[in-house]
Amino acid sequence: MLLNRRIIVGICGGIASYKAIDLVSKLQQAGALVDVIMTEHAEEFVRPLTFATMSHRRVYSDLWEASGEAAETHIKLADEAELLVIVPATANTIAKLAHGMTDNMLTAVALATRAPLLLAPAMHTNMYNHPATQANLAVLRERGAFVVEPEVGRLASGAIGIGRFPETATLLGAIHKVLGQHGDLTGRRVIVTAGGTQEPIDPVRYVGNRSSGKMGYNLAAEARDRGAHVILVSGPVALPPPFGVELHPVDTAIQMRDAVRDFITDADALIMSAAVADFRPTRVAEQKIKKHGDKSTGQNGEGRFTIDLVSNPDILGELAMALKGDGDVRDVHAGGSIPQLKRRLIRVGFAAETEHLVEHAQEKLQRKQLDLLVANDVSRSDSGFGTDTNKVLIFHADGTMEDLPVMPKTGVAAAIWDRVVPLLG
Repeated sequence: MLLNRRIIVGICGGIASYKAIDLVSKLQQAGALVDVIMTEHAEEFVRPLTFATMSHRRVYSDLWEASGEAAETHIKLADEAELLVIVPATANTIAKLAHGMTDNMLTAVALATRAPLLLAPAMHTNMYNHPATQANLAVLRERGAFVVEPEVGRLASGAIGIGRFPETATLLGAIHKVLGQHGDLTGRRVIVTAGGTQEPIDPVRYVGNRSSGKMGYNLAAEARDRGAHVILVSGPVALPPPFGVELHPVDTAIQMRDAVRDFITDADALIMSAAVADFRPTRVAEQKIKKHGDKSTGQNGEGRFTIDLVSNPDILGELAMALKGDGDVRDVHAGGSIPQLKRRLIRVGFAAETEHLVEHAQEKLQRKQLDLLVANDVSRSDSGFGTDTNKVLIFHADGTMEDLPVMPKTGVAAAIWDRVVPLLG
């Protein structure tokens, strides 16, 4: 998405300016054409050579250089930019932007460009919370600027509070979101489920699976990058939520089913990439089950333990039962009614198999009446749980099958949405 995108990164004179080095490096590695503009005070913290090395491009700073070429350069930069990112956005620069001041190269470009403006404020808590700073940010938001809120943490002064510069991953997520606001999913509302579910045995133990959630989180980020409003219903995972995605954490299959039901009313698409546990214990012990002792818990005193399991709800299966040809929904008496849908819901399922992949996937596609089914062999080292790559087959409702090569899960996510978009009409 960032390949050959023209991005200006403005660096202001704050102690957090050194953290922007990593952002510029990551943008350049992603293929973006990054032009860095530094204020005079920013050069007191980081030398221009550092950013020139990271961006592989010239760094701009002096609006008043002797040749007069900067007057033409700042207009050229402003015209070519697809996004202006200012990091860290200091209270001083925020005030200048709010009041249209242009006393340096960065503020001159900001006033001349029609590209979206993304700000990442970073400063002491008292400066950030000051009414003047908040009023200036409100003015900029009203004009369409995007503001990434600072984080809470240890500041340069040693104090703990809001004002800390956001992590690079957060800023990259915000950049993707802003650049994708007019993508092919703009105006669409999509639901993605991710991760595995955990079915409790007692307060300590659970029945679960090895799903890492990586595929689902990549699907959510890709939809965000295409302009969608994304609702991510996630089981417990060790992943940070993608920036700009509405996260709803759940633990169990029933909680996931209920969350999906809550959100599908206005949804355009549902991608069920979560590895939902097929079974749950019929009884959950209120206290931790001891290794030796209570036979009422299934222990016989001989070091053996028995768990009685019952089937979990089949979320996509229930939808298939409930959806009629005209898109109306009726109660299937499976833990409550499914709400009336306001539009056709595109449904995509996943099948994680270890044998007879094609046969199991085709049966699941038909039984659940899906628009698409994505199947993978999780016994493979390059497409199992927790890997960064995946090898999938995509089955279509018309019976066709696509065999995709091994690729990063980011690429698989893009391929899946490429096939969902035409179905949305």
